[in-house]
Amino acid sequence: MTSVYSESTTERVPGRAWTVRLHGYSDRSATVTCTTEACRMPPRSKDLGSLRAFAARHAAAHARAATVRPNAWCHCGSQRCGAHPDARTHCAGAVVMILRHDATVRRVWSVEEVCETCAPLIPNATVLARVARPARSPQRPAAAPAPAQVPAAVRPAGVAGGFSSPSAAPAEDTAAPARRSRRTPQRADRRRFGQAR
Repeated sequence: MTSVYSESTTERVPGRAWTVRLHGYSDRSATVTCTTEACRMPPRSKDLGSLRAFAARHAAAHARAATVRPNAWCHCGSQRCGAHPDARTHCAGAVVMILRHDATVRRVWSVEEVCETCAPLIPNATVLARVARPARSPQRPAAAPAPAQVPAAVRPAGVAGGFSSPSAAPAEDTAAPARRSRRTPQRADRRRFGQAR
């Protein structure tokens, strides 16, 4: 999925992040929370399967509703790349929207705007959307024209070593040269000389 961001600003803004979390309690009940306080969450329940499904759908809804902003800073970088401490790098590249969810823990879903460099280093992350590449504007200078191609030098029909060029066909008027026998007359003389002994 590619998202187009409509604002035309070059000012950098902090990368956004939404975290949906499933909190469990000692009585085997749980609640779902979201970092966006305006989001309405279901009440505390012992039906963990439905709460887990709700949390996954809620994180996906945040990802669908948000568009990737090309002028956003990498959220991972703003957290000192704590999501991938073993692989240090410098944030670079276009902004992507990722979903982080560890299928073994199954309690936290995070939707984040991060850079293309950090995204593949973050464990359990899936890229959901990328910034659309800007269309060429008429103000940009056109690419320099390709240099004129110089024709290749004409090769002679014969190639050193006695082989002929496959591209060179004999002219219709000229006759092909006669082939010479590879046998030399010395062999015949030797045989005659040996027989004479």
